[in-house]
Amino acid sequence: MSNDAATAIPAVELPRQEQAQEQERPVRGLGASLPSADARAKAEGTFPYAADLWAEGLLWAAVLRSPHAHARIRSIDTSAAAAMPGVRAVVTHADVPGDTSYGRSVADRPVFAADVVRHHGEAIAAVAADHPDAARLAAAAIIVDYEVLEPVTDPEQAFSAPPLHPDGNLIRHIPLRFGDPEATGEVIVEGLYRIGRQDPAPIGAEAGLAVPRPDGGVEIYTASTDPHTDRDLAAACFGLPPEQVKIVVTGVPGAMGDREDPGFQIPLGLLALRTGAPVKLAATREESFLGHGHRHPTLLRYRHHADAEGRLVKVEAQILLDGGAYADASSESLAAAVSFACGPYVVPHAFVEGWVVRTNNPPAGHVRGEGAMQVCAAYEGQMDKLAAKLGLDPAELRMRNVLATGDLLPTGQTVTCPAPVAELLEAVRNFPLPPLPSDAAQEDWLLPGGPEGAGEPSAVRRGVGYALGMVHMLGAEGTDEVSTATVKVQDGVATVLCAAVETGQGFSTLARQIVQEVLGVEEVQVAPVDTDQPPAGPAAHGRHTWVSGGAVERAAKMVRTQLLQPLAHKFGMSTELLQIQDGKITSYDGVLSTTVAEELYGKELWATAQCRPHPTEPLDEAGQGDAFVGLAFCAIRAVVDVDVELGSVRVVELAVAQDVGRVLNPAQLATRIEAGVTQGLGAALTENLRTPRGLVRHPDLTGYALPTALDTPDIRIVKLVEERDVVAPFGAKAASAVPVVTSPAAIASAVRAATGRPVNRLPIRPQSAVVN
Repeated sequence: MSNDAATAIPAVELPRQEQAQEQERPVRGLGASLPSADARAKAEGTFPYAADLWAEGLLWAAVLRSPHAHARIRSIDTSAAAAMPGVRAVVTHADVPGDTSYGRSVADRPVFAADVVRHHGEAIAAVAADHPDAARLAAAAIIVDYEVLEPVTDPEQAFSAPPLHPDGNLIRHIPLRFGDPEATGEVIVEGLYRIGRQDPAPIGAEAGLAVPRPDGGVEIYTASTDPHTDRDLAAACFGLPPEQVKIVVTGVPGAMGDREDPGFQIPLGLLALRTGAPVKLAATREESFLGHGHRHPTLLRYRHHADAEGRLVKVEAQILLDGGAYADASSESLAAAVSFACGPYVVPHAFVEGWVVRTNNPPAGHVRGEGAMQVCAAYEGQMDKLAAKLGLDPAELRMRNVLATGDLLPTGQTVTCPAPVAELLEAVRNFPLPPLPSDAAQEDWLLPGGPEGAGEPSAVRRGVGYALGMVHMLGAEGTDEVSTATVKVQDGVATVLCAAVETGQGFSTLARQIVQEVLGVEEVQVAPVDTDQPPAGPAAHGRHTWVSGGAVERAAKMVRTQLLQPLAHKFGMSTELLQIQDGKITSYDGVLSTTVAEELYGKELWATAQCRPHPTEPLDEAGQGDAFVGLAFCAIRAVVDVDVELGSVRVVELAVAQDVGRVLNPAQLATRIEAGVTQGLGAALTENLRTPRGLVRHPDLTGYALPTALDTPDIRIVKLVEERDVVAPFGAKAASAVPVVTSPAAIASAVRAATGRPVNRLPIRPQSAVVN
C-alpha cells in the first residue's frame, strides 16, 4: 500500500453500477443530487440556531437539577434565590398552573420534582434573571432538603423492588408466541448479551427562546422535531388552550430520533409567562446529557435451535430494556425489540419475552434504531455461535436462513414489501477484501492504538464479520400516521408549507425535488415550520420521506392539474395526455409545446393535501399483529484489526449493501448511510454513558467518547437495491436507521472472527478482545 493510500481520508463510495447511474441522473427533480438550500449558511456559520436567538428585554433561564439518583424532597427554599440581584422569577412544582406531569405516551414525568427525585439531573426548579451567570448562581442558591434513598439501578431488581413510581416499575411486558413451543433443533446455542447506554450527543446542546404573547399565551422558538406534540404537552402544563401556545422551529443542530425533550421547553415557557418578558435557555453540555433521553441499555438472553444443515428451527429469547425513571418511548422500543428479535431470518417457531422497566437511571428515549439495534447485536452473535458449532462459514449460515418477500415475521405479519436480504448479503460477501497493511514505518498509524502505540504488529489479527439488520418505517401498532402539505406557486416561484422538520435527514431538499419533478418549476422554497401549520408528526423512522413527502407530492399534483386543465380544455384533450419535463409542457402528439414559466405568468395556484398510509394494529397478548407499515434491510461486512494483547480494535472497512427502494438524492443518501454507519461504530467501540449508582459519570464530550474522523473507517457502499415499495410514495425507504442497527453487530462479529472470543457486550471492552 502506498503512502498516499495509507493517509487517504475515509470516504463513502458508490458502487460502480451506481456511479454509472449517477452520471445519467438529472440535475434537478427526483434522482438528482440537489444540494441542501441551507448548506452554505451552515458551512459559513450564519445559519440561525436557537442558541443564536435574541429579543429585546431578554432574560436568561437556568434549571436546578437533582444531584441524586433517588431521594425524597423534604423541602424547597427559594427565598435566597429570589432575593438575589437581577432575579426576576423562580418557579417550582407549585407554580405549574396546569398538568404537573407530561409524557408522549404516558404522562408520568413531572415538570418539576415535587416529593421525590427519580433520576440524576431531574429538574427541581427554574430561574429567570437578567444575566446567565445571575440565573445560574440563583439556581445554585435554591436550598433543597433531600433524604437520599437507595437507588434501583439494576433493571432485573426492578421486578422485586418497591415501586419507584405510582404507575409501578413495569412499563410494558410483551410475550411473543409463534409456532410450536415443543419444537427443538439438533444443534442448540445459547448466549447472554449486554448493550450499553448510548447518548444521542447532538452537536448542538438544547436551547430555546420563549416570548409571551399579548393574548396571554406564549411562543417558543426551539429545535423541536415534533412541534405539535410539544405544543400540546406544553399547553396542558401551562393551563392554556393549544391555540395560545405556538412552537416555532429553529435550525436543528443534530437529531438522532426525537431531538428535544419538552422538559427543556416547559420551564422556559413558564418563566416567560411568569415574568411577561422573553426568556432564553441555552443548556450546557452537562445539562444536555442529564436532560434528554438515551438509548435503552438492554440485557438479552438467547437460545437458538437449528437443524444439522444450519437452518433455524426455533428462537427463544428474553429481552429486558432499562427505561430509566420514566416511560417516554419505552413501549415503542420494546415492541420493535420483540418483533425483530429473530432478525431478517426465517424462523418457524419463536418464543420471546420482552419487558421494559423503570429504574433510577436516566430516562431512555428515541435514539435512531431503538430496540432493533440491541436485538441485532444479540441475534447476530447467536448466528456466529451457530456457524462455529456447525463448522459453517458465517455468511453461508446466514444465507441459508434469510428472509424474503412473502415470508412471515414472528409477529404473524406477512412481509409484503421488497425484502432483498439475500441479494444484500451476497453483495457484501463478494466485495473484494481490503489489502493487508504492509510493514512500512509510515503505516504504523494503521495499527490498533495509532502512532506511538504500545502494541506490536505481531499481535495484530484481522477479522471479517457479517451482520444483517432490519428496521420498521413510520410509527407502529396503530399509530395514526398523517401529514399535511400545501404547495403554492406565484410568479413562477413555488413554496412548500409543511410542518415536517428538517433535522438533517434532507426533507427540505426532497420537498424541493418533488415540486421540481411534478411542476417543472426551477425555484422552490420551503417555508419555516411552526404550529400554525397543520401537523406533520415527528421526524423519526423515515416518516417525512414517506408521509410528508407523499403529502407534498399530492399537493403538487393537484397544482399541476390546475395548471394543465385550461390547456387541455383548449386543445380538447385530457390532462393525462400532457407532460411536464425540463420546464416544458408538451402533448403526446407534439401539437402543444409551451413552457411552464409562460403558463404560470400572472397566476397564483395552490393546493393542500394529506398523506396517510394504511393502518396498522397493536400487538395482541401473544405478540401477534400487523404492527408495521413497512420494513427496510441492510447487510454489512466489517473488517477489523485487533491487537489481541492489548484488546484495541481498529475498524479497517465497512462494506454496506442496503435496501433503499429508490434513490431520490444520491449524494444525500450516501451521506445518510455514512452517518448511520458511524453512529453504529460509536455504539460498537466507544460510546457508553456510565451511570454508577444512577449518577451520570463524566457528562461531557471528554468523558463520553464519540468517534472522530480518525476513528471512521473506509465505508464502501457496494450495492443499493432499488426495488420500489409500491405502497410508499416514490417507492423509497428509510435510509439512516438500518445501518445504525447493523454496523455494531458486524463489528462485533469481525472481532469474534479475529479473536475467537464471544464478544457479548457493546461497546466492546478491551478485555473482551484480549487472547490469553
